[in-house]
Amino acid sequence: MQAILALAPGNVEVLQLREIPKPELPSPHHVLVKLAAAGVNPLDTKLRAKPVYYPDKLPAILGCDGAGIVEKIGSAVTRFKIGDAVYFCNGGLGGNMGGEPGNYAEYTALHEDYCAAKPANISLQDSAALPLVLITAWEALVERAHLQAGQTILIHAAAGGVGHIAVQLAHHLGARIAATVSGAGKAGLVRGLGAEKTILYRVQDFVREALDWTAGDGVDVVLDTVGGDIFLRSFNATRVGGKIVSLLSTPLALADAQLARLRNLSLCYELMLTPQVMKLHGERVRQRKILEQGAQLVEAGKLGVLVSHKLPLEEAGQAHRLIEQGGATGKIVLTMG
Repeated sequence: MQAILALAPGNVEVLQLREIPKPELPSPHHVLVKLAAAGVNPLDTKLRAKPVYYPDKLPAILGCDGAGIVEKIGSAVTRFKIGDAVYFCNGGLGGNMGGEPGNYAEYTALHEDYCAAKPANISLQDSAALPLVLITAWEALVERAHLQAGQTILIHAAAGGVGHIAVQLAHHLGARIAATVSGAGKAGLVRGLGAEKTILYRVQDFVREALDWTAGDGVDVVLDTVGGDIFLRSFNATRVGGKIVSLLSTPLALADAQLARLRNLSLCYELMLTPQVMKLHGERVRQRKILEQGAQLVEAGKLGVLVSHKLPLEEAGQAHRLIEQGGATGKIVLTMG
């Protein structure tokens, strides 16, 4: 089969198309999937440049997100049959021995418990764009922030991969949404997804705008998808006793920690990779159930995924370039065949 291999740490040129053997089923509980597409995430570009989890086990197939058709099943598989259309977040962290191979390939094998039936009303290619961002947004808003109907939330980079899913999910939960975006086009997009207030962060002070929107109180919840100074400035945009959920590593200086303490803020972190990195089977099953619930929302017309670019597998390097340029809207997918 054809696959994109990350041959060494480095820039996009380390991503090379190679012919490698089709994967075998490593256990009776695994399924072989003929991939239709792989989602491309900022995580992939970071692991290409610096293989954090398995630095000494290259080359590796990147790409956590995938969707395709079940072609073969192990003898103990009960959840799927040959011909079923599935989507999933699995593998792609590097180290095809220590970690599971990713989805920049024509085929992948994974445990049946980590697959979900894809949403019936969208294509396999669009389905491949959804798993990582859906699980991330769901865990951040539902499981970390416990977002409730009527609460206010500020979502940073709301037109991005996680952001545009989070806006829709927050709207479904009944929250009032403020969203930071880079320009008028993206503002129109997120308003269409359910945002009540849009903030053009390049020309507007998001802290002041959030305070004005909430009569000076600050928002109940902030979803930080950016990190750094945006995370720290968000402290003053959050109400006393509010919550900030960050997707990034955010070291705090003493003064920052003191401000968070003064305002009685709850600081939460969201890393949807934890179950895979720590090999927590039960937690990975829980994440698959999020995909199943997400598929129901898609089928009910309450959730959609915006795919801005569909590129052939051999253009994985270009997909990484687009992400590293910043400011991407929605998601990018690689297609097979």
